[in-house]
Order: sequence, then structure tokens, then C-alpha cells
Amino acid sequence: MNELSLPENFKWGVSASGFQFEMGDVEEKSLDPNTDWFKWVHDLNNIAEGLVSGDLPEHGVNYWFLYGIDHSLAKGLGLTVYRIGIEWSRIFPNSTSEVEVGVERAPDGKISKIDIDEKDLEKLDNIANIDAVEHYRAIIRDLLEKEFEVIVCLNHFTLPLWIHDPITARNTKLRKGPLGWLDEKTIIEFTKYCAYIAWKLGDLVDWWAIFNEPIVVTEAGYTSPKQGFPPGVLDYKAFKTASINMVIAHARAYDVVKKFDTIKQNEKAPSPAYVGLIHSVTPVFPLTEEKRDDKEAVKILNHIHNRFFLEAVVNGWLDENLNAVKERDENKSYLRNRVDWIGVNYYTRAVVRGIKSLIAKIVVGLPVIPVMAENYGFSCKPNSTSEDGRPTSDFGWEIFPEGLLYALKIASEYGKPILVTENGIADSKDRLRPKFLIEHIKVLERAVNEEKINVIGYLHWALTDNYEWAQGFRMKFGLYFVNLLSKERLPRPSAEVYKKIIEENGVTPGLEVYVEHFIKR
Repeated sequence: MNELSLPENFKWGVSASGFQFEMGDVEEKSLDPNTDWFKWVHDLNNIAEGLVSGDLPEHGVNYWFLYGIDHSLAKGLGLTVYRIGIEWSRIFPNSTSEVEVGVERAPDGKISKIDIDEKDLEKLDNIANIDAVEHYRAIIRDLLEKEFEVIVCLNHFTLPLWIHDPITARNTKLRKGPLGWLDEKTIIEFTKYCAYIAWKLGDLVDWWAIFNEPIVVTEAGYTSPKQGFPPGVLDYKAFKTASINMVIAHARAYDVVKKFDTIKQNEKAPSPAYVGLIHSVTPVFPLTEEKRDDKEAVKILNHIHNRFFLEAVVNGWLDENLNAVKERDENKSYLRNRVDWIGVNYYTRAVVRGIKSLIAKIVVGLPVIPVMAENYGFSCKPNSTSEDGRPTSDFGWEIFPEGLLYALKIASEYGKPILVTENGIADSKDRLRPKFLIEHIKVLERAVNEEKINVIGYLHWALTDNYEWAQGFRMKFGLYFVNLLSKERLPRPSAEVYKKIIEENGVTPGLEVYVEHFIKR
């Protein structure tokens, strides 16, 4: 028996997205070429420069048609929660700007309310791809029939091409678009899309997430071009603009999902529309404790990456100048209390140095730029050991289980129930994943039982291998290996480990012994 076992109603599940999993049937009936990411990964310049892998998502795992198989595999592991994503581009492959809605602005000029009524939704219904809507309904119904709780994420990185053309944006250095989150109109169009989905799927869905990792979209897209995220332009002013627009979009989408999903699918659900934010939370440490610039870098990255978004949608603090100082005119009532639960995505830590940058100081007002220290956190050599002697994944990410506790403590400061919505490892040979699971769940048990953090569930990334963005199919995160030619799913040993964890509702000494024997084989 495990003295630190988790609560009886603890939720166990997996997470998935649309773009990374859906495509892959031979006849390409699952093809969705209408996103910025699709165009981005097909771009010959990006491929030639090694910014993207050259792997193409249309050769993927085909969840679009094989969802029933994956749901059955998840059921066989004992899972009770399944998170999916909806692709905006599938629902509205063409512009929705012709459907005009009311827009109200706060005294600061920012969008404080978007008025959408049923007549607007009927107009949107006339231009929506109804086949895609019905297909998503079929996917969700299959999950419900298999007795899963379903979490629907409304945006996981991708944007329709009519909202964001990343190649034009990159080639013109953001002078021409469509420019995605740099354009305030995207807030309006996104809110229409969210209202429509809540209206069409609300009878089947109680748990919603507006965004997955919005701060990653803006950080990677506008401050770190070598990460391979669109549009790949280094522009700190653009980063700030896009981040603010995504905060406002979250709040406006929260309002309309609440308005148009009024039906409880499950009577045990907290509300008909329980609306969250799935957030990347990464604990940050200085490379050198004694260096002032390194400690300043920690403060900056922790604030911008971990807290900026949460402060806005929970407390209404929109830190427009990113200086981590609460100023009177940054208190926005039209953003406050726009989240019911927080999803924490945790993979590893960040260890940073502080580098002085005149451009960053002038444009954004930052005294130093946080730079990832080599051979720690996300910046290690693949299949090696970090500077601290910790194993690293196929991706070169350091295994740092105790960082999950740091991440959960940060999220807990905002007073909302917490779900671990992503945690996993790129490990094609499954050498590290069994112990990775054990060690992270043990930290989770400590968080719940000793630290009394209100963590209500854990969703592993991922059930199957999938398309890892700029890295393509190289990074294998799946509990199940997928043969990309036959689409056959085969369990890795870690699938059995996760199943045993779920059966015991935590990690038992016997399970630890089982995993140690497995590692020594």
C-alpha cells in the first residue's frame, strides 16, 4: 500500500491535439492544408535551413479516422479523461469576417466585450464546414460512450491561413500578412469561432480549455527564431503585442463559451462550461547564484513565461510593459476572473544566464535577456547526461522530476483547481519513460498529500507517437509506438507501467521494484 496514494476521484488521462495527430490516411481525406503550421512545415526554405524536419503531417498517425482504436487503447489502460483539440481551420477554412458582431472597448482602447447572439451563430453555421463539426461530434460521442470525461482545447498553436500566413509575415518582416496574433482583428474572429463551437458542441462538452501554451506561441514565434515556430521573426515589440492580444482573446472567448454552453453533459461536472487555460509552467533557476544578471534573468523569465498570462486572466493584471511592477493603469476588470481551472504542462526546468541587450532594453524595457544555459533543462545533448549528471531524452531535455513540484506551487498561487495536462518524454527506445513516469507521479503525490496543492488529475503526453511540430516524427512521445506506414499501434513497456500506476492510484513500492528490474534488463 502507498501511504501517499492519490484521492479516489483523481483523474487519469492523456492529452492530444488536432494538427499533431489527425492527419495520415492514405487517401488524404483527413488532410487539413489550411493552417499556418501546414504551410510552415512545407516551406522549402525552412526545410533547407533545418528549421523544420522535412517530415510532413499528412503522413501522420491518422487519429481522424482511427480515433476509435485510440480511445479503446486508452480505455484498456484504465484512463478516465481524454483531452482533444479542435482545429479552427477545419471548422472555418475560409474567412468569417463577413459576419459582423458588436465590439465594445474599455477606456484604454482594448476590446472589453464582443457581442455575439444566436443570429450571428446561425450566419456562421451557413459558412462552417458542417462535415468537420459532425466529425468532431462523432469523436466526442465515441469518448462519452467509452465513459471518458472529455476536455476540448479550442486552440493548440495553429491558426487558419486566412488569419496567419507565416511565410508572407516572415518574408516581409511582419509588414504584410495576414499577421495572426499581431492583428487585433484575430481576437474578434477567434471569439466568433469559440462561440460557435460552444454552441455546436456544448451539449457534449463540460470541460473546455481556450488555449494550449499561448506564451509558447509568442515566445517561440517572435523571440526565438531558431526554435522553428512560425513566423520565426525576432521582434520583441511583436512578442509583446501578440502576447497581449492572446490574453484578451482568452478573456473574450471565456465569456462566449460560458454564454453559449449552458447544457451539462455530465451532472457531476462543476458547471455546463468549466473553462480553463492550459499553461506551460517551467521553474527557472540561475546558472550562477552569485551573479546579479543571472538572478535578474530568473525574475524576468519567471514573470513573463510563468506568470504574465495567469496574472491577467485570474487577477486582471495586464503587465503591458513587462516590468513585473503592478501599476494602477494595468488593472483590467475586463480580464479578471476569466479562468475556472489551470492546466499545467511540465517537461523540465530552465537554467538561465542574463545577457545585456540594448535592443531589448529600448524596445521592451528589459535590463537583461534570459538565455538558456547549455547542458541544463531544454538545452542538453540528446541521450546524454546534463551538467548535473541527469539523463536527457531524445529531444535533449533533462529529466528533472522535482521541477513538477515547483511548477505546481506556482500554479497553486492562483487559487484554482489544477490538472497536469501534459507531462512526458521523447524516448523512442522506452529506456527512460518507465522511471520518468514513476518519479513524476511520486512528486505529484507529494504535492497533493504533503504540500496540499489542489491537483485533481494527471494527463500524460501522449498515448501515441505523433507529429512533434518542427521536429516532425523524430520525437517519440507515445506510450504506443505507431508504424507510420501501416498505422498499427504497438504498446511500449511504459504503457503497462502507466496502467499499473492507475490501478494502484499512485506509485507503490512493488511498482518501483518492477520498474527497476525492467531498467536492468
